[in-house]
Amino acid sequence: MSGTIENPPLAGVTGLSKAAVVALLEALDTAVIVSERNGRVVFANAPARKCLKLQVTEELTINIFTEFLLVDGNEIFREIENGKQGLSLELDRGGERFLANVRWVPEADWILAQFVRQEEQPEPDRATQITVQELLQEREITYRNLLAAYLKLQEVNRQKTVFLASAAHELKTPLAVIKGYYDLMLAGSLGKLSDKQRDILEESKESCERLVRLVSMFLNYSALESGKLVLQLRENDLRDCLEEVAKRWAEAFQRKGVKLEAAFDPSIPNFRFDYQKVQQAAANLLDNALKHTPAGGTVTLHAGPHFWERRVAEVAPIQERRRFRLPRPNSVEVSVADSGPGIPAEHHQEIFEDFVRVDRNTTGMGLGLAIAKRLIQAHRGKIWVQSEPVGGSKFTFLLPMDQN
Repeated sequence: MSGTIENPPLAGVTGLSKAAVVALLEALDTAVIVSERNGRVVFANAPARKCLKLQVTEELTINIFTEFLLVDGNEIFREIENGKQGLSLELDRGGERFLANVRWVPEADWILAQFVRQEEQPEPDRATQITVQELLQEREITYRNLLAAYLKLQEVNRQKTVFLASAAHELKTPLAVIKGYYDLMLAGSLGKLSDKQRDILEESKESCERLVRLVSMFLNYSALESGKLVLQLRENDLRDCLEEVAKRWAEAFQRKGVKLEAAFDPSIPNFRFDYQKVQQAAANLLDNALKHTPAGGTVTLHAGPHFWERRVAEVAPIQERRRFRLPRPNSVEVSVADSGPGIPAEHHQEIFEDFVRVDRNTTGMGLGLAIAKRLIQAHRGKIWVQSEPVGGSKFTFLLPMDQN
């Protein structure tokens, strides 16, 4: 029995609850596979990957019913609806015999399958039969208690997301009105201003704009957390998209005394992407660069075509990959480089997590990079950082041009 699989985030599992569930499954010494109701495999622990000969790949196409259990999923659910708590199936694959214990987890709508080699299942003697049954009952109780705690955490997380979205919506309208009045006064529509008054109004407007960006970030975060993110994929010009972002941020960079340079390769073709979502991701990277670049520094926004050689399940020899390499780029590379203090290597992964701030002296909630990562991944792209403690940072993301 063989196949290919990766372990994506379990559906609906976030934060500490996800880590706890994964850790529990990984701690088991028997092979366990978790799938959605339709059979799509979403997790396999280490014993399962070893015993069932699963290989890690970027493409996930494994179905537990057709690939492992060799049974119609509807038959399993008919048995469950007739009152059975679980099913046991004997399988014979590649000369190895397995016993698959299949259970439906209704709270999460998961299929949980435990695979045991037949020779690994010796018949227990009568002296230990009662002890084994007691241990199984205790494990069942522990499992149900952990699942109940997980579901409770999920509900608390949902309520937090709903509250965050409601508060952000309530703040959005009055902040827009306040910002509009600042623009009127600074334009001289309500009378002439002295230099001191203008300076005070400009500082107040900057604070108001910071609040607007924060509210917008909360709205984006709540949409991502609730699973309501929908991409509006249309044929767009990425250069126009990024030029708008650069012009929008030019004033903020000028106020801080940081130089913003933008360079876009004219050979970038039009392709399908969500115009506003990509703008949001680029804006978050510019905001992050501006925070960490001192006055007199430089931030560079660059975009150009790129050939993205994705990994596949069976990696072809280097000579063969070179021979069949695409004659043209299949993605676009966008980068934001700054001349700030840089980021230590040990923080390169965690800075893309929710509410993480490496430098506590800067403003913000630690959501900008996390939101940018989710928006890029929604486009089937990837994002990463290159940085040293001195020498600045360079954030880069790839957008595939074959969006469907």
